[in-house]
Amino acid sequence: MSALRNQVKALGTLLGQTIADDRGPECLDLIEAIRLQGKAIDAGDQTALQALMEKIGSADDETLLTITRAFSQFLNMANIAEQIYTVSDEARTLIDRPDPFASLREQFEGKRWGKAEFLSAVDALNIDLVLTAHPTEVTRRTLIHKYRKIEAQLRRGDEADTRRVQELMAQDWHTNSIRRIRPTPVDEASWGLAVIEDSLWSALPKFMRDLDEQAEAYTGEPLPLTAAPVRMSSWMGGDRDGNPFVTAKLTRQVIAMSRAKGAELYGRDLEQLSMELSMMKASDELIAALPEAHKNSEQPYREIIRPLRKLLASTHEQMDALYRTGSVADARAPVLLKAKELLEPLHLCYRSLMACGLTSIARGYLLDVIRRIQCFGIGLIRLDIRQHSERHNEVLSEITQALDLGDYLNWSEAERQQFLQAEIANPRPLLPTYWTPSDNVKEVLDTVEVIAQTPAEMLGIYIISMASQPSDVLLVELLQKACGVRKPLPVAPLFETLDDLDNAEQVMTDLMAMPGYKERRYGHQYVMIGYSDSAKDAGVLAASWAQYRAQDALIKLHQKEGLRLTLFHGRGGTIGRGGGPAHGAILSQPPGSVSGGLRVTEQGETIRYKFGMPKLAVRSLSLYASAILEAMLVPPPEPKAEWRALMDNMADKACATYRGYVRDQPDFVRYFRQATPEQELAQLPLGSRPAKRKSTGGIESLRAIPWIFAWTQNRLVLPSWLGFGSALGAALNDGQADLLKDMQRQWPFFRSRLAMMEMVYSKSKVEINELYDNRLVDDALKPMGRELRKQLTDDIQTLLGFLGQERLLERDAWGQQSLDVRQSYLVPLHLAQIELLARVRANGDDNQVSDCNRALMVAMTGIAAGMRNTG
Repeated sequence: MSALRNQVKALGTLLGQTIADDRGPECLDLIEAIRLQGKAIDAGDQTALQALMEKIGSADDETLLTITRAFSQFLNMANIAEQIYTVSDEARTLIDRPDPFASLREQFEGKRWGKAEFLSAVDALNIDLVLTAHPTEVTRRTLIHKYRKIEAQLRRGDEADTRRVQELMAQDWHTNSIRRIRPTPVDEASWGLAVIEDSLWSALPKFMRDLDEQAEAYTGEPLPLTAAPVRMSSWMGGDRDGNPFVTAKLTRQVIAMSRAKGAELYGRDLEQLSMELSMMKASDELIAALPEAHKNSEQPYREIIRPLRKLLASTHEQMDALYRTGSVADARAPVLLKAKELLEPLHLCYRSLMACGLTSIARGYLLDVIRRIQCFGIGLIRLDIRQHSERHNEVLSEITQALDLGDYLNWSEAERQQFLQAEIANPRPLLPTYWTPSDNVKEVLDTVEVIAQTPAEMLGIYIISMASQPSDVLLVELLQKACGVRKPLPVAPLFETLDDLDNAEQVMTDLMAMPGYKERRYGHQYVMIGYSDSAKDAGVLAASWAQYRAQDALIKLHQKEGLRLTLFHGRGGTIGRGGGPAHGAILSQPPGSVSGGLRVTEQGETIRYKFGMPKLAVRSLSLYASAILEAMLVPPPEPKAEWRALMDNMADKACATYRGYVRDQPDFVRYFRQATPEQELAQLPLGSRPAKRKSTGGIESLRAIPWIFAWTQNRLVLPSWLGFGSALGAALNDGQADLLKDMQRQWPFFRSRLAMMEMVYSKSKVEINELYDNRLVDDALKPMGRELRKQLTDDIQTLLGFLGQERLLERDAWGQQSLDVRQSYLVPLHLAQIELLARVRANGDDNQVSDCNRALMVAMTGIAAGMRNTG
């Protein structure tokens, strides 16, 4: 790990010089003294802690702003160094899976599977990564762009231009790190497309070549030309649940922007391809496809590509105009509507080159372009639509009242189902011509009309938030029919709460039993599993076990019914929202869970950490692919009955402990809001979506992201562990140690829970958390904090005792070092944040441009960067 430490130190030195150039050497001396004190505090030096608290307490607001900016930037530089180090040779000795495909090779050599099984698994491989705009990315887009340029220099190793790095750091230092206004949904969608252009565009062909090598190693043959194991989807501009700024008009604008960017990038590819495919030899099939005037051309491949370039140029012009003005420049101009318009001519070129013996040319840049088109589609992403079930119910309520049929909202579930099934089968129009809907209802209908007017290849699926009944699914089917959607989007119910997860099997069973439902699925059903709200509702252990049970039941149901099931995992970056290492998460799911493909959200800062640079993106894609292939070739074991019974008991115990605090303690909300920066978080313009679903209410109305963000800031990290340790301890005290050890050895699900808890506990710091309470919490509420810290300390000891370890991450050198390089920078930020929170609250300071408030915002973003996640 010395290379990482050296890189962090070198970047810190350059940043220090930048600070000295701006604020003078005395300022740098202050920053360095604070850094050394932070290091001493992390080692347990109480004298240093007292001295630093006094130093920060006596500093004025302007000085605190400089301190928070400096340490936030140190942490951003540490993140850059680690991203580069992750794909280095030295890191391979520390990372648990340095070669994502190593396990597959070992199992192949051990004859656990053969060529036929591998070909079948590869044919079924389907990774659908869904980029979301969930507001967990705290770093401004303009700074991310500068960080990428710093990364690009550092990746050159000894040839890096130090002066250029220094210049970029100076740009960074002199740029306001906090947005003044929230990004719009269009801004977010533009950023999502930039991730594809800047990183995934080059990473995807490299990943496919690596996968080709694996296929040839096992089967002697490369992947088929039509292989498309990866696809990209997005919620950016389509997720309107709780976001009033995502309108039908905006969704149409985002779709146009995506199509314009897609045409631009493919246009560049085909320009390069045209220059490369200069050869004369061509097959009879290709010559026959040429226009009569060009059949004797000496550059037949260029003649095939030329009209494609014209089509892309026209598409870019029309879609760019639609994005910017709301209408196309020329309604008669041709535009790209389907990927096959590009793929069929390029497949023809490929077959011709292969037939002429020009294999290396066929499987070079041309194949890369084909792979991109098959992955990214005509608009780089496929846009999902997400809406809350309540909004759909409002639409039917107004319609049924306009038709003088009563109020849909007052009907029983049986009455709703009967009406919806009848209307789906009824050929007459549903919407009354004389009816004027309310603005909210009109917006829902306008959104469905956008679906009807958009090329089907630009769209993904329709997700219903807080789905709890079969009528929720039928209703969206009916709305698509009523608005003239010729190719309806697949409808995915999102089961989020503990009760909804437990009821998911019954909902889908009831739907399957309805006449015509299975036929309308065309053999394929999507179901989304919610991680965030279930964990906020019941705690992480009860939620994760409910998610497992629901998936297992749904898999078996769909197998029985003969439908392919794609489970859509709504994971976040943190453990409390379903996050964690991708490889372990996939292998810990029930057997058969990836047979219908893997669909998973990539949210906020995890997009940058997984896909922000091409080498990282290749590694991330390889981790997904290898884990899915392994899960299909060697499925995890079916849990034993005694495992399930013990997990049921542990989940009940964990849920009771969690809710005993969060729901049952009358002062818990007051304590939460005093001990964390939850209230101040609302001023941080992270994303376009409001922090709450509703403007009133307590924790139940708070979104999972700020709920977890706030606890991460004060290092209690409560949502990610509360309940787990007490449940584990109860099981051990009940004489279940041998059974638990059996589960640890043989059951990936349970082993994964243990590993994730160890990671969570390592990110907590009771010493830091106590400082927040001492300064910010009323005396009457402090016992609650002491009780929670004791619970955390006891839970850590329970886990360590079970694992037979003396300290956390004892067997995870990578994880331990990753935390160590950040901790001395984090300590000063925590102490500054405590001081700033006290000042803001004492003064009632809501002036976002004051030094005090700006420093607090910077401290929040710095701590988030140091913890490597927010919500």
